[in-house]
Amino acid sequence: ETCEDKLVLATNKLDKAATAADDSDRMRKVLESRAHGDEERMKKLEEELKGVRTQAENADKKYDEVQKRLQQVEGELERAEERADVGEIKIVELEEELRVVANNLKSLEVSEEKANQRESSYKKQIKTLSAKLKQAEGRAEYAEMSVQKLQKEVDRLEDELVAEQEKMKAVTEELEQTFAEMSGY
Repeated sequence: ETCEDKLVLATNKLDKAATAADDSDRMRKVLESRAHGDEERMKKLEEELKGVRTQAENADKKYDEVQKRLQQVEGELERAEERADVGEIKIVELEEELRVVANNLKSLEVSEEKANQRESSYKKQIKTLSAKLKQAEGRAEYAEMSVQKLQKEVDRLEDELVAEQEKMKAVTEELEQTFAEMSGY
């Protein structure tokens, strides 16, 4: 997995955590707004209760309904706060993971820099060795041409030697024949 893949993954996780935190914050504001509205309704109901004793039963029923709704809202608020706490924990975890990823990225950048330096050094060595190889090939080609010339010279000298040996043999035979003829006299 490359550094970029890890970075994209960490960014996606961070985006999700940020979205979850934003959602939790919006929900908290909505619940606070609802709770505030509920409190205002309770005040109105209490004022109506004082002002209108004849509608006490209806007001009591409405008060009970508002009380139930308040309990529901408080339960929802409690759940939203729990979700917000979980979101905060996740944010902390993601921030820690992001720090780890950042450290890993720094390590990878250092490793990449070292690898680039080694690659540069290797390229220089290859260039030097290639130049030496070309020189050696040139010397080998020159040596091969020299060997071919020397071989031709050796072949020529061998041919001359054979020719001289044949001449020598002919002269020796002629001398022997001459000595034989001289001895026969």
